[in-house]
Amino acid sequence: MQIEQIYTGCLSQGAYYIESNGEAVVIDPLREVEPYINRAEQNGVKIEYVLETHFHADFVSGHIDLAEKTGAQIVFGPTAKPGFDALVAVDGQVLKVGDVSLTVLHTPGHTMESTCYLLSDQQGKQVGIFTGDTLFIGDVGRPDLAQKVSAGLTQEKLAEHLFDSLRDKIMPLADDIIVYPAHGAGSACGKNMSKETTDTLGSQKTSNYALRPDMTKAEFVEEVTSGLMPPPAYFPENVLMNVNGYESIDRVLERGAQALDAAAFEAVANQTGAVVLDTRDAEIFAKGFIPNSINIGINGGFAPWVGALIPDIKQSILIITEQGREEEVVTRLARVGYDYTIGHLKGGIDAWVKAGKETSQIQSVTADQMSQRLKIDPAIGVLDVRKAGEFLSEHMLDAENIPLDYINDHLAQIDKNKTYFVHCAGGYRSMIFNSVLKARGYDNLIDVRGGFKAIKDSGKLEVSNYVCPSTLL
Repeated sequence: MQIEQIYTGCLSQGAYYIESNGEAVVIDPLREVEPYINRAEQNGVKIEYVLETHFHADFVSGHIDLAEKTGAQIVFGPTAKPGFDALVAVDGQVLKVGDVSLTVLHTPGHTMESTCYLLSDQQGKQVGIFTGDTLFIGDVGRPDLAQKVSAGLTQEKLAEHLFDSLRDKIMPLADDIIVYPAHGAGSACGKNMSKETTDTLGSQKTSNYALRPDMTKAEFVEEVTSGLMPPPAYFPENVLMNVNGYESIDRVLERGAQALDAAAFEAVANQTGAVVLDTRDAEIFAKGFIPNSINIGINGGFAPWVGALIPDIKQSILIITEQGREEEVVTRLARVGYDYTIGHLKGGIDAWVKAGKETSQIQSVTADQMSQRLKIDPAIGVLDVRKAGEFLSEHMLDAENIPLDYINDHLAQIDKNKTYFVHCAGGYRSMIFNSVLKARGYDNLIDVRGGFKAIKDSGKLEVSNYVCPSTLL
């Protein structure tokens, strides 16, 4: 038996490939399915099942394409109502894969169809459990994402279901069983996930707050529902795609592969109203970019930030990136449901410059230069675009906190005529922020290279670790 976790860092997502005696199963696959198919073909095995732990909100799963290309059967847990051919399993149903088996454990709570798959080896010993978003390492799935599915379904009721699922289905299992969750730290599907991506169930019983044996249901509901931030806007759209189906990834890649010279790129942008998305690194972007383009670097938390900042997943997108990375960008957009990339700039920004087209820049300074400027002109504002919790922990005196996540809600608070230094933790989010505002006519923003880390390391700017909570956005 072979168990492989295929972890994708930018989504903090774990898919799983399990193989035994000529047969294989894939659990919670990503949108691009060729890696799973290639694994199976190289080993001479057939993918029998594509198991889904639930209808995902944070990414579009590859279940439909994978089933169509391999003949595998898609499996969901009880109560699921997919808009395509699939096996809706019953609680306790056993699926055979080679010499091993997977038992369906219906665990409603994160969503009502949420299901775990309990793996038993050739001898029938239970060795692992694939928990989806029901149980994470250090946390459990948030219970608020599915509350609009049916009338009367609230996050409190979902949390009650989750409490029962954990205690009736998972906690009675043996301590040496390995927990294989769908997400790790960085995912918006939980609050306090560990950086570790697997653990023993016994370890989780002693360290995971949600598995305390003396915890009452009321205490569980209170702890699990407190402190939840609003989910990213694209989550409901991804759920619908996973429920109803979607366009083949092959067609999405074909459409996005169109290479446009500078003149054609400009014409298409003007004709379609497409978002021009520049995925180069922040410091490179700042030195020269196409006017009105948005910078979200491919080397950072790319897909979730696209989802947070481009409200419509059907929005047409034109991309600028380093040569050779075009397909990667289109693929990573499709992972979160942005299927309408309509082309990329052939030759990248260099081709645009050679064609004599206009470029824009964003001023970028070091923390030392920022300190010097503030001594000369203390009226310059400071915008800290980190999350509220980061800001509360430590921040510059007199800085305003406008988290990038909620930029569209707080534009009125930024004076177009005033100059601001803008920083995040390390420089990635601040350039996204600056590019978005630059495209909307805010021309007096100065990026701080290296972000808050560089500001602290310089030792030249006063830092506070207290703020009145009422000032937080």
